Amino acid sequence: MVSVQHSCGALRADDVGSTAELSGWVNRRRAHGGLIFIDVRDRDGITQIVFDPQHASFSEAEKLRNEDVIRVRGQVRHRPAGTENAKLATGDIEVGVEHLEVLNRSLVPPFQVNSDEDVDENLRLEYRYLDLRRPRLQRNIAIRHKIVKALRDFFDDRGFLEIETPMLIKSTPEGARDYLVPSRVHNGSFYALPQSPQILKQILMISGFGRYMQIARCMRDEDLRADRQPEFTQIDVEMSFATQEDVLELMESGIRHTWKRVLDVDLQTFPRLSHAEALSRFGSDKPDLRFGLELQHVNDVFAGTEFVVFKSVIDSKGAIVALRYPGGASLSRRDFDALTELAKQNGAKGMVWIALGADGVKSSAAKFIDEAAIAKLRERTQAETGDAILLFADARDASLAVAGKMRNEIGERCGLRDPQKFAFAWVTDFPLFENDEETGQPAPAHHPFTAPGEGQWDLIDSDPLAMRAQHYDMVLNGFELGSGSIRIHKPEFQRKIFAMLGMTQEQIEERFGFFIRALDYGAPPHGGMALGIDRIVMLAVGETSIRDVIAFPKNQMARDVMMNAPTPVPPRLVRDLGLQVTAPSVSPA
Repeated sequence: MVSVQHSCGALRADDVGSTAELSGWVNRRRAHGGLIFIDVRDRDGITQIVFDPQHASFSEAEKLRNEDVIRVRGQVRHRPAGTENAKLATGDIEVGVEHLEVLNRSLVPPFQVNSDEDVDENLRLEYRYLDLRRPRLQRNIAIRHKIVKALRDFFDDRGFLEIETPMLIKSTPEGARDYLVPSRVHNGSFYALPQSPQILKQILMISGFGRYMQIARCMRDEDLRADRQPEFTQIDVEMSFATQEDVLELMESGIRHTWKRVLDVDLQTFPRLSHAEALSRFGSDKPDLRFGLELQHVNDVFAGTEFVVFKSVIDSKGAIVALRYPGGASLSRRDFDALTELAKQNGAKGMVWIALGADGVKSSAAKFIDEAAIAKLRERTQAETGDAILLFADARDASLAVAGKMRNEIGERCGLRDPQKFAFAWVTDFPLFENDEETGQPAPAHHPFTAPGEGQWDLIDSDPLAMRAQHYDMVLNGFELGSGSIRIHKPEFQRKIFAMLGMTQEQIEERFGFFIRALDYGAPPHGGMALGIDRIVMLAVGETSIRDVIAFPKNQMARDVMMNAPTPVPPRLVRDLGLQVTAPSVSPA
């Protein structure tokens, strides 16, 4: 009988009686009743194979160990009654091995590959090729592929062209540090790796392509976080003759399509919040809407208070913000002290707590908060007996920021941040400018190519900090997935923004002269957006770090510990580039 090559997740009861050939890794080996049972694994699944002592391959099977690579041929048969494995798609069958070929042996792995038990992350990254064999990461990378394909198909169906933009470009800083690439041919000159294709995709609109998209690789030399890497991938989109509403509708439809196609999840219409509303209600411009616990502004509750802290905040036009802590009355004073310390670590000057216990009310500021104030706070926060109320008082922005961080902390402690729930939202109407802390001058709140809202240009000389932008963020579960905007398409307005940033005409020409000239040749109105693929996949599969959805990520120190990069290079190569290196170098070559 001719054998058919199958993946290790393909065989079913309908295949019983046929001869199959399987190739893969030894996932687990066990001996029982004189037989040797091996689970053989590949990307598609696991199949149980059985070695009988009467076959010549039995003695070789006794030598097999986990992660050895094998090829087997044998007859598909039903598992004996009562030994079926409902957890496996192939759990009703097994393969009785008639031929075994050992393709390669494996050393003993430094951690268990056949489970998802916790392993030190640096060890996982050092042996990433083993880590990637593990079930969770195999699933994550497969879902990443499906998400990218679904997005590609969505935009292709709507007439978008995928156009690649170069990786070696001019350094035009967009808020983070560039990675620089020295040129050997042009000694002393440098390319930059793109932080994003921003200017290039705008030039594609000026070039008349109308609808562009790209799965773009981007690089930023910045500090790392759990949701950030020095190199990352985004779905980059730009449209000509588009309004903000056009972009929001398109991008939301793309995500709804992708969630349905890949995860079989029907998403509801994304709620929209203005930037000011998001800060006021949730203390964040990327609010986690999986739970309530909205912040409450309670300055009026303490009007006329003699509590110095609250009185000074009210007099200085600051904000007193209240946050409900469900079940918080059960905390001890020591617990509240620790919570206060956490609030300070998040930027608070202090925190007042009120515990609404069944046996009475306790507070860290009991002599300053009377029963009437407590009754108003209960009503405002909808707190019940058994809950606690946390109060933060500071300058408005500072108070909201701390309260927002503590809201997320309380949501986590109370189990309200369900990783299986997807709470998308749009945040719109961002400020166009913000105060630069170093210079005290207005600086773009995002990148300098963002257009202000309708009727906002008149404020640019008189009150630039009051200007609102045609800028929008998509957020999910407390993470920003990406940003977009309608762009400035008139050259005189773009020059004005650059000048506001303190650039001289010479500096504008040096850094952006090519772009301004392109705008001079009939640039259409246009806008777009970029969404982070890494964050999308991380949240879609319920991970907490983007490193678990990237095949070969850097660690928290921006190092590739598998390849041991970055590393010094031979002095000869440095000399060829016309450079000198002050850090230690490798031996001459």
